[in-house]
Amino acid sequence: MKIASILCVLALASLGWAQDNDAAATKVSQASEIIQQMTTGNAGIPDSVLTGAKCIAVIPHMIKGAFVVGGEHGSGLASCRTSSGWSAPAPFDISGGSIGWQIGGQSSDLVMMVMNQQGMDQLMSGHFKVGAGASVAAGPVGRSGSADAGWKAAILTYARSKGAFAGVSVNGSAITQDKKITKELYGNEVAFANILKGQVPTPSSAQAFISAINSAEQSASAHK
Repeated sequence: MKIASILCVLALASLGWAQDNDAAATKVSQASEIIQQMTTGNAGIPDSVLTGAKCIAVIPHMIKGAFVVGGEHGSGLASCRTSSGWSAPAPFDISGGSIGWQIGGQSSDLVMMVMNQQGMDQLMSGHFKVGAGASVAAGPVGRSGSADAGWKAAILTYARSKGAFAGVSVNGSAITQDKKITKELYGNEVAFANILKGQVPTPSSAQAFISAINSAEQSASAHK
């Protein structure tokens, strides 16, 4: 019985390690798929937003309103424009919310389009609160829509839940670097800003995310 119990514990530990080890690969796959789905079709992110964005941040399956304590939590990948193209992806966590009598939960895919230098500087800091120091607004929807509909906000945000796609507000959510996924992707700790400034090459395991952004931008440019 003791041997069986030990083997069971070892098996569970091994499974847990494998799941942790696959976390970065899963995040890259999910984020790449979201970029593809939210930048195609007539109801997608406007072409002008795609071509004008300085950075793109994607959070797959962000959880909002869990049980009694309301709030949001998720993790994702961000990339910024550099002189040589889009930077390697920088992993981050996003969380925030308020106490409230909320029962149940909701999972949404979230995309944040950083539209100016102010928003870009905020993101590169690796630790900031959305809406504090850089304006944020629910983004305009529709491929032919205009970024002007976001009142020139530094950050335009979008969410998809159960097939529905719309602009959404995430004011007050805090963004910090996800050091665990960073280490998994790059093999060691790398400064958040260094990744987004293009000072770190994109690992082959994360190339799909950058390819999805490039493809979306090329499609948007072709529609102009």
